[in-house]
Amino acid sequence: MGRRWIGIEMGEHAVTHCAPRMNKVIEGEQGGISQGVGWQGGGGFAFYRLGEPVFDADGRIKAGISFASLAAHVWFSETGTPLSFAASPSPLLGTHDGRGYALLYNGILGDKRPQGGNVLTSVTLGLIREAADGFAGPMTIYGEASQLSAARLKQEGIDFKQTPYDVKAR
Repeated sequence: MGRRWIGIEMGEHAVTHCAPRMNKVIEGEQGGISQGVGWQGGGGFAFYRLGEPVFDADGRIKAGISFASLAAHVWFSETGTPLSFAASPSPLLGTHDGRGYALLYNGILGDKRPQGGNVLTSVTLGLIREAADGFAGPMTIYGEASQLSAARLKQEGIDFKQTPYDVKAR
């Protein structure tokens, strides 16, 4: 029918009613307006679910936000693509166009001490590189702080961004 549109639905009926109806239209089912306009089927659609809000009304990271939600936001803001997690979350979010992305947040490596997870140290960098199967390319790493010198960050090809200050709402 030459139409492009965005449908927004709240509630479980988006899954139980709207998506099945869209599939029928694509398959050429002759209900509704389809018969009147000679619709024979075709096209497609993408179905997305919104995650929990990352930011509060003032644009700050919401208290208690989960690692997975913040990681998905960071990944999308850096790469423009959706993040899909493997079996278990890791500080290494993945690589995209030859660059690695990692998030040290919410004790993802076990606890919140510098040796345990939210601060970029030689140990946490080693764990990130290990999770990347030896990926030694440039990386963007978000964390509470970095104990690595500017010279070391440059040598390692790391662009360090401080959480929460460098996490942008837009």
